[in-house]
Amino acid sequence: MQKLSILGGGESGVGAAVLAKQQGYAVFLSDKSSIKPKYKAILNTHNVNWEEGKHSEAEILSASTIIKSPGIPDEAELVQKAIKKGIDVISEIEFAYAFTQATLIGITGSNGKTTVTNMIYHILKNAGLSVSMAGNVGDSFAYQVATNPKEIYVLELSSFQLDGIKTFKPHIAIITSITPDHLDRYNYEFKNYVEAKFRITKNQTNKDYLIYNADESSITNWLQKNKIIAQQIPMSIHPILHENSICKKENKLEININNKIFSMSLDHLNVQGEHNAKNAMASSAVAKLLKIRKDTIRESMESFQGVEHRLENVKTVNKVSFINDSKATNINATYYALDSMKHPTIWILGGVDKGNDYHELLPLVNEKVKSIICLGVDNSRIIEAYGNVVDELFETTSMQEAVAMAMHLAEDNDQVLLSPACASFDLFENYEDRGRQFKDAVRKLI
Repeated sequence: MQKLSILGGGESGVGAAVLAKQQGYAVFLSDKSSIKPKYKAILNTHNVNWEEGKHSEAEILSASTIIKSPGIPDEAELVQKAIKKGIDVISEIEFAYAFTQATLIGITGSNGKTTVTNMIYHILKNAGLSVSMAGNVGDSFAYQVATNPKEIYVLELSSFQLDGIKTFKPHIAIITSITPDHLDRYNYEFKNYVEAKFRITKNQTNKDYLIYNADESSITNWLQKNKIIAQQIPMSIHPILHENSICKKENKLEININNKIFSMSLDHLNVQGEHNAKNAMASSAVAKLLKIRKDTIRESMESFQGVEHRLENVKTVNKVSFINDSKATNINATYYALDSMKHPTIWILGGVDKGNDYHELLPLVNEKVKSIICLGVDNSRIIEAYGNVVDELFETTSMQEAVAMAMHLAEDNDQVLLSPACASFDLFENYEDRGRQFKDAVRKLI
């Protein structure tokens, strides 16, 4: 019996364990931290051997394959030991790929990937197809392959997940954007991060498709220097010359695939903003490649409600509107959020800095922001960037304190924006926890 070790007892690790057990592997799962009760229950139900609070090195390194959590860097000592021993170290995405014949749609990008994943799923579900979301959303890919197989999977893929692939390939790949993010994981070299994102297309053939944002030089520069085999479909907010393309013309999206043109008014979009126009371009192109009816695409775009924690209008309290953009974990995502503000803004930001250049936001801060509330353990770089730019800058250490401070500072018609531009792990479990705490605190305001 082939032995498989899994590092990490979260969503991806537990899903991989269930699939591996189903496929006849001898499975050992190890987590240096504690494992949540819900995951322990799943592991016990499937008779998986597991440990927490330590790594039993000899046991782990006796496997022929190791599946590691996306959160564990390749530089980790145990991972390096495994690689030196010749053990195959892969991601859960790579492992699950070997056990499904489903059509795979893979979406990656610094921003927009969650919205595009949800949009595509919404369209395909409305079309009556056998489809599910996985990767960074919902139950893990491996767990779904094991317990709830579908004909199509829409996979939201982070650069960390793509780092661990060897043979995995989606039939349709989408790169929504590549702007500096997670640079702490890539030796503070942007080019390393770009390379990681483009791994999504490395195994594609000429029967597969790559949809990409042609308005970003980080993407177009890479494509000019590197040959890819997949059929390319560029998307742009400007008219574009390419045999297959998606662009914006006046107030319409125009999708030209295999010389068949489909156009749709942006008025059909239930979610507004230039970034959502791009998200709609990518999603509609996938729908056309899968031969979904035009009416279904339009109806789906009209009914799509957006994604929780992404420019989510929470509540208006005494003429002050509160907006939850907790999913903005990098500068570029926050740029879109600030750019969409229409009234004087009290901006709540901060958390774990991933190599941000806060000065990129200075023009928008000057134009839109009246007060800044820092919400993090270390706010020194934010204070350095904006301390002399806004009249009021405060430091807080809890969401309740930050929201109360914002309400105290706000005047009629002001907007309070939680758009942290940072990861959440200093004060919160994840960005969802941060967003929910924000909404809870706002709803308790009188």
